[in-house]
This record gives sequence, structure tokens and C-alpha cells, in this order.
Amino acid sequence: MNTLTSRDGTPLAFDKVGTGPALILVDGALGHRADPNQQQLVNLLSVHFTVFNYDRRGRGDSGDTQPYAVEREIEDIDALVTAADGTAYLYGMSSGAILALRAANKLGSKITRLALYEPPFILDNSRPPLPTDYVEQLNAAIAAGDRSKAVEIFMTQAILIPAGYLDSMKADPMWAGMEQVAHTIAYDGMVSREFMAGQPWASGTWDGVTAKIRVITGENSESFFHTAAQTLADDLANAESTVLAGQDHNVSMDALAPMLIEFFRR
Repeated sequence: MNTLTSRDGTPLAFDKVGTGPALILVDGALGHRADPNQQQLVNLLSVHFTVFNYDRRGRGDSGDTQPYAVEREIEDIDALVTAADGTAYLYGMSSGAILALRAANKLGSKITRLALYEPPFILDNSRPPLPTDYVEQLNAAIAAGDRSKAVEIFMTQAILIPAGYLDSMKADPMWAGMEQVAHTIAYDGMVSREFMAGQPWASGTWDGVTAKIRVITGENSESFFHTAAQTLADDLANAESTVLAGQDHNVSMDALAPMLIEFFRR
């Protein structure tokens, strides 16, 4: 394990694996660098790249300086880019894809290529938007010490899992793991909520992005993911939208890795 210090003094834990151009992985909600799927992806990518697999603030072995702000997470990515000698490729998953895109928008030419898997933009009425008080509900649950409630809010209001499934999900040991990082669900809510409100983004929102972009969507995923990917590709001349056959939001790393490798090595 390696560590570095972000601009606000927060320690960030990361693994640096492989050789080649630097590639930073940005997890989505509840993800962390020790997750088995993440580890599998690192193993597949590190044959071709120097992979920076880090714990986002508040997760795993990284710190969690308060108050939280999305700008601090972008500074975290900037610190990793600096550790990678000043430029890097970036890959983001789900809400981590929105964070990665926001970072590329801020960091400009420091990010040379950017791959996104299913950023959950809700741009129309094809899916219910996040409730306007979603983040506040999560913070209230955490303040009350009810981490399980925070995970419930995420599952039912962000993922739209019917409440009737929750009892069986809570019996799975994975639920306890999600509770450990439940306080960070609100962080992803802050990253994403203005882009999950059922409205298109304003013209010029992503004008700071200079990287080549590939937006990947699973063939079997909900239509709003496909709309989001195509909208981004239409808005940015340097972006392309690609469909991964046979996949959905719970993507297979074996299926995903070749598409990432081809794009980043192009």
C-alpha cells in the first residue's frame, strides 16, 4: 500500500501496480480498492498500464477530512495525477464515472484519455430522478447512527430496488460491508445529484474536457444509461459511445477490460 496527501491534508491510500502509462481507477458508490471485482480489473489492466487503484476519501485506508465537498475529491484525483508525473488516463464506474468526468473537466490536459462505464445521468423522464432531499436523507440517517437505513435509502431511491427485497439483501454478508462505508453514499449523491435530476445539462457544462473519451454502456442496461452515453458523445466532439454486448450495470471485468485496453492503447 502507498499513501499520499491531498491538498486539504487528507491521506489517500492507493496501490500502484504494473508498468506503462498511468491509469487511475475511480470507483462508484460503496466501492473500494480491495473489492474483488476491482482487484480483478487491476490484474487485467496492469499488464499494459501502471494502474493507480485508490480508496476514495472516507473508504478503506484513506482519510475523511470534513466537511466533504466534491472539489476535495477532484483534488484527490489531481494529487494522484501528480504522483503519476503530471498526466494520466482515467477510468470511472457509475457515479465514479461522473466524478471522473468532473475531474477531467477541471484538470484539462492533465487527463489525456477518459473511459466511463455507465455514468448514471438522468436527463429526461425515462427514469425517476433522485429525490431533491436524497443527500439530506442520507446524512440524517448517518447522524442518527443508522447505517443500515442509509444503505436502504440508496438501494430504494437511487437503484430503485423494491423495498420487499431488502430483508433478503440484509441477510447477505455484503450488507454489513456496505454499512461500513454507508457514510460515503451521500458523497456520491453530492457528486451526482445535479446530473440525476431529470433535466439536460446546460450548454458548455463539459467545455473544460480535452481528453479523448469513451463512454461504455452494457447492452442489457436500462435505457437511461444509453441515453446518457449518446448525449455525452453527441455533445463532445472528442467522445464516442460504445455498447458492451451481453452486459448490464453489474459488468463482468473479463468483458470490460479488453474494451478499456483497446481504447487506452489506441
